[in-house]
Amino acid sequence: MTFCADASRDQAESLAGTAATARTWLLLEQPGPWGAKALTQSRLDPALGRFLESAPESGVRAALIRRPGRDARLGGARRVLLAHTPPGRAWVRTALIDDPEELRALDLAALAAGDHGGFGEPHPGGPVALVCTNGRRDRCCAMLGRPLAAELAAAGHDVWETTHIGGHRFSPTLLTLPHGYAWGRMSAATARHVLAELGEGRTVVDGCRGRSCWPRPAQAAELAVRRYGADPHADALEVVDVVDTAGDDTVGTAGEPRPGRWRVTVARLDGRQHWEATVAEKATLPASPASCGAAALPQSRMEVLAVRPLLPASAD
Repeated sequence: MTFCADASRDQAESLAGTAATARTWLLLEQPGPWGAKALTQSRLDPALGRFLESAPESGVRAALIRRPGRDARLGGARRVLLAHTPPGRAWVRTALIDDPEELRALDLAALAAGDHGGFGEPHPGGPVALVCTNGRRDRCCAMLGRPLAAELAAAGHDVWETTHIGGHRFSPTLLTLPHGYAWGRMSAATARHVLAELGEGRTVVDGCRGRSCWPRPAQAAELAVRRYGADPHADALEVVDVVDTAGDDTVGTAGEPRPGRWRVTVARLDGRQHWEATVAEKATLPASPASCGAAALPQSRMEVLAVRPLLPASAD
């Protein structure tokens, strides 16, 4: 059997623009085993799981978390993390709840817009690290993710195992909060470096898949601007415009979708500088599986064709 992470690594598949998209994350502590569709295939009430599965319709992405190790305790209070990720407006809130059903009272649309409604308390300390470890969903996540989570925990980082943050073939994968940056193919040393830099307010481009609050083309564009030499501060840049330049003719004569193309404007958060990036969707070849056991298919990738600085807007 070919492991998806090996196939992706062997062909040096690009990581940029592959992060799961979510402006707000809702994370519920759920010890014990997780199924492939963990929200409805765990010891969590399936009806509540279906409610959480619908959260993306409001702009919120939900996942289950647990501390590294095999602690299968049930009962008692559960930790909940809420995180909003756009630059300049990012936050993490945390609370202990006695009954997961309390989550039904959350206003998901408000959370997606960045209004936590006073839920919980501000999360103290440095970045929160989430490592995908759900082996029922993908073998690579278990084989590669669990050791990484354990090493980060042993090093004293605030780390949780999580059910799914997208991109099995980039295992081990790491998502950090509050910024929502995702990384792939992490070693323990590289992950520790990423977390140390984030603790100082800086992000790391190498191995980064993108910031989850942006769509995929914008993720790739922002990383390309950072490579261009922009400020390394994690909240230095924002995406201010994404224009689909493929037009309406996005379907070929055979009925197959044509690759996309975008013009993305990235700016410093203070507005002092803008960049324009041209991004094209291409296929990664040779074909490879998106996850273990899946058919080998061409995988979509975001390629930044050009980055150019724009003249700063003139002051009135």
